[in-house]
Amino acid sequence: MPTLNLWNRGALAALALLTVPLLAAVPAQAADRYSEAVEHPGRSAADLKRDAVDHPAEILRLADIKPGMHVADFLAGNGYYSELLSDIVGPGGKVLLLNNDAYEKWSGRHWQERLANGRLPNVEHRTIDVEHLDLPDHSLDAVLLVKVYHDFYWVDKDHEWPKMDPNTVLNEIARVLKPGGTLLLVDHSAKAGTGSADAGTLHRIDEAYARRDFEKHGFSFVARSDVLRRPDDPRDALTYEGPMLGKTDRFVMVFHKHS
Repeated sequence: MPTLNLWNRGALAALALLTVPLLAAVPAQAADRYSEAVEHPGRSAADLKRDAVDHPAEILRLADIKPGMHVADFLAGNGYYSELLSDIVGPGGKVLLLNNDAYEKWSGRHWQERLANGRLPNVEHRTIDVEHLDLPDHSLDAVLLVKVYHDFYWVDKDHEWPKMDPNTVLNEIARVLKPGGTLLLVDHSAKAGTGSADAGTLHRIDEAYARRDFEKHGFSFVARSDVLRRPDDPRDALTYEGPMLGKTDRFVMVFHKHS
C-alpha cells in the first residue's frame, strides 16, 4: 500500500480539523416553512398536543402549500389547520376557515378565540352551505379536507347533520379550485371494499373508494403518505370517541384538479 508523504498527511490533518466544526454546525434537517409554522410561538397547548397525532408539517409539506396561496380549510372546526396555513401562506396569501352550521355547533365556535383581536389577519371565517359555495369559480389554489370527507355521506337519523349530495359537494369544490389546484385529503380508513357504508356508523371511508370518487370529479391523484398509518387499527370501531380516539389508521392523498 502506498504511504502518504509528510506534507500530504499534514494537509489532511488540517483539513479534518477545519471540517469538524463545519459539520457540527449543519443541522440534521434544515427547518422549512412547514416545521416553522408548527414551531411558531403562541400556538395553544391543545394544538401542540394534537401535533403529535396529526403530524401537520409532513401533511402540509406533501401538499406543497406555498406563500401567497388562497386556501380553504373545509369544515375546519376550530381552525387547527387554518392557523398553520396562515403562517405558511403569509401576508400575501389568504385562508378561508369554512364551517357549515352543524360544524359550528360541533366545534363550539372555538375558532372565535383563535381569530380574536386580529390574531390571524389573513384568515377569514365563513359559515357555508357546502352544496352552494358562495365563492367564485377558480378562486382557490388549494382545499384541505381533513377527516371530514366521510361526512358528505353521513345520513344522520337524529337530523343533527344535514343530508347532502356528495356529488354536488365535490362538484362545488372542483368548481372553486383553479385548474391545477391542490386538494389534500385525510380521512379515517374503513375496511377495504366497504365503500361509503361506514361513513355514518363509524365515521370512516374506504381509501380506494375515496380515490375513485375524486378522480371521477375531475381530480388526478399525485401523491400519498403513510405518516398517519396505524396497522394495529382493526378499522371496525368509531373514530371520534372511545378507545380508538387518536389511534385510527388514516390515509393521506393529494390530488390536482384537471386543467
